[in-house]
Amino acid sequence: MLEGLPPNNAAHRLTLVTDEKRARAVADLIVESFEPAEVASAAFETEEPWPGGGKAWAVEAYFGFTPDEDEIRALLAVASDEETARSAAFGVTEKRDWVANALAGLQPVRAGRFLVHGAHDRAGVRTNDVGIEIEAGLAFGTGHHGTTRGCLLHFDRLLKRRRDLLRTGAVLDVGCGAGVLAIAAAKVLRRKVWPGDIDPVAVEVANANARLNSVGELCKAVVSRGVENRLLRDGAPYDVVFANILAKPLRLLAPSLAAVIAPYGEAIVSGLLLADVPGVLSSWRAQGFFLAERIDLEGWASLRLTTFRRKWNSRRTSSLGCGGAAWIAGTSPARTLSTCPGCTELG
Repeated sequence: MLEGLPPNNAAHRLTLVTDEKRARAVADLIVESFEPAEVASAAFETEEPWPGGGKAWAVEAYFGFTPDEDEIRALLAVASDEETARSAAFGVTEKRDWVANALAGLQPVRAGRFLVHGAHDRAGVRTNDVGIEIEAGLAFGTGHHGTTRGCLLHFDRLLKRRRDLLRTGAVLDVGCGAGVLAIAAAKVLRRKVWPGDIDPVAVEVANANARLNSVGELCKAVVSRGVENRLLRDGAPYDVVFANILAKPLRLLAPSLAAVIAPYGEAIVSGLLLADVPGVLSSWRAQGFFLAERIDLEGWASLRLTTFRRKWNSRRTSSLGCGGAAWIAGTSPARTLSTCPGCTELG
């Protein structure tokens, strides 16, 4: 997995080798502990055997500042143990396209109708696919991470339930990163979407990727913390709001995001470790939202939240489709998916 933005001036690097459980825990805690624009971390399987069985896993973290090694080792010990923390190596990395190197061996990722791919896999995009091409040199939040895939799966399923979105849906993407989710919405809806990110580098990357996907005029990212930028508030009310960020900002931003969502709108949120879900749900319930569907992938949870339960009016059944009607009738409770129905690639 590759999680977090490529930090500005990412000259400092941490590496360690351990087993899968510790590697995932270390990479996850690093991401949770720093601002997204400051640190990126990756955990991946190697070809080397691990003494306890299976393959060894490597962790790499890149810092946009000089890390305090003692503090970082203490953090690693919390996620793993003292021995693993001591084994971590710190160094300075040369200026290079490390993201492109990390993505070189990655295959296209399918999430329902969406296919996230690189330039070398254009030929694999089928006639009915919505292809999202991400240039390796500009990529972070590439679709290979479970949070982005989960959001794309939610969006694909939602489009099947709510045909009205294809006609009139307005979409906001908070914390857009490389712009994968906003580009997906712009391509399938063929209308303007509103992406934003706190980091100017992310905004630049998102706009470059939008142009690469021929939706530059429909998908223009702006610098914004949440919806503080007036340009994002002007697009409200939104039928769908993506927020693939982290648990703490998801809790803090719940009131301001809920305020720009239409009465029958949906929030698709991710960036959550499984243990984060109850706290995030509590914050959003306070705004009148309820869990409609949950997808767990690679230890991360993606949630689709809706106000249907509170604001539903039976006279709107025909326009919103059977998904909403089934929810209100109590015949389709919130479900948790660990695989994508009809899509073995995400199992």
